[in-house]
Amino acid sequence: MRSNLAIQDVAVLDSQHVGDIQGALGTVRADDCETRRTWKTRILTLLAIMGPGLIVMVGDNDAGGVSTYAQAGQNFGTSLLWVLLLLVPVLIVNQEMVVRLGLVTGVGHARLIFERFGKFWGAFSVGDLFVLNVLTIVTEFIGIRIALAHFGVNPILAVALTSVVLIGMTVTGSFRRWERFMYVMVIANLLVIPLVFMAHPSVRPVVSGFLLPGVHGGLTANALLLIIGMVGTTVAPWQLFFQQSNVIDKRLTPRWMSYERADTIIGSVVVVIGATALIVTTAFAFGGTGLVGHFVNAGTVITGLSQHVGALAGDLFAIILLNASLIGAAAVTLSTSYAFGDVFGTKHSLHRSVKDGLSFYVIYGMIILFSASVVIIPHAPLGLITTGVQALAGILLPSATVFLLLLCNDKAVLGPWVNRPWLNVIGTVIVGVLVVLSLILAAATFFPDVNVRMLSLVSGGGLVAGLLAAGVVWLTRRSPKTPAFGKTSYSQEERLSWRMPPLSQLPAASWSASQKVAMLVLRAYLVIAVVMLVMKIVQLSIGS
Repeated sequence: MRSNLAIQDVAVLDSQHVGDIQGALGTVRADDCETRRTWKTRILTLLAIMGPGLIVMVGDNDAGGVSTYAQAGQNFGTSLLWVLLLLVPVLIVNQEMVVRLGLVTGVGHARLIFERFGKFWGAFSVGDLFVLNVLTIVTEFIGIRIALAHFGVNPILAVALTSVVLIGMTVTGSFRRWERFMYVMVIANLLVIPLVFMAHPSVRPVVSGFLLPGVHGGLTANALLLIIGMVGTTVAPWQLFFQQSNVIDKRLTPRWMSYERADTIIGSVVVVIGATALIVTTAFAFGGTGLVGHFVNAGTVITGLSQHVGALAGDLFAIILLNASLIGAAAVTLSTSYAFGDVFGTKHSLHRSVKDGLSFYVIYGMIILFSASVVIIPHAPLGLITTGVQALAGILLPSATVFLLLLCNDKAVLGPWVNRPWLNVIGTVIVGVLVVLSLILAAATFFPDVNVRMLSLVSGGGLVAGLLAAGVVWLTRRSPKTPAFGKTSYSQEERLSWRMPPLSQLPAASWSASQKVAMLVLRAYLVIAVVMLVMKIVQLSIGS
């Protein structure tokens, strides 16, 4: 049996996606099929392979994340920590599915959506991604502007210098050098640890915040907007596109599945620790002061920490914000460039030189420069823009998750790696919860006097009933397992070697009538939810 398939045998679209794994912390040869029998060899292999999962998760604590978590702590104390705990399995489940898709198919998320669901749905999904990503990158430059303004740097100079840094670290023509740059920022993210201790937190309120779900001051429409924002900044659509393309660009295959899963889990733990530290810092730093409930933007958090904790605390928060903005901008922009290469079939790999992958790097640079120019606009409501973008990500996530679930149940695409039933159940619950949260926000926006608590209980009950009904229907209608390409079972070695054939050789994807109706309903939900979100943002803008 061949240990390394030739590129013509699989669906890989870029020749640079095949070869030795050249990670920031080590190299694994393409023909390496050795079994790791000792802890030393396993750890060394993990260090070489680790990166995509850790980077996508830490990149999740970007400028929007820092601002959103700071707002949660300042306005609601530690009462929203339970949201982070619930998001851990969501992070792991979603990203594990894209890891499987990337390692098995060798094709980016955008390309798979176009090929399996057609041009209309592909354009809709990639259009969602592009708009949301550009807005997200704008918030990264908002964070850069605020952070460097604290140190007296002119806004134009700030965004110009950081644009040069972001472009320079990406156009080196070396995946390893790019990953090492990202690792430096991952390590800098650990500055949240000394910062949280400077706020002198108490253990009991933190533990209660994790274990006792609730909202300080009651569940209001504004609190719900922030919760959806926390969901949107912790589990964002760009992550799906980024990690799937990044594991491909790193030349990982199913043989390294367990290591990349470990990378993803480690990243999930790291991102929740960072988010917790930010919430706890602002909760205890501002508790008992006049700043409670009066979050404006990350700049006022820096000022508040400087006044109530000390100048060093303000400086640390500004550095954390700057670092988060840089890693977020780098990852989100790269996910957009990857998607562009997938859709248009152009060369798209960090292994390529600027000359060889010109369109890939040009798209990256144009997005950076456009986003940087937007934040120079005077008197922009920076905090409100940031919160709105995170909430928009939460609203669009159900659509992205639905496509992810459909792809992970496509036997022609994943063969022996398709989802197991229990994973589909978890994925369906995730989509249902996200949809319900967004619809509650929409109702609270359109009917300001509605009882949000009662609405939440009713909606939650409806969700449970709907999930149970769907489960009954699935159990009664499910058909016996059908083989993928003539096989019903695979040995472990066959699983590790199985790759998706070229896209042209796949049978056409078929949609049932119920699936078509469900997708139309989902699109209608998205239109309604986005309109309601815009209305809510306008209300908050007028109110402030």
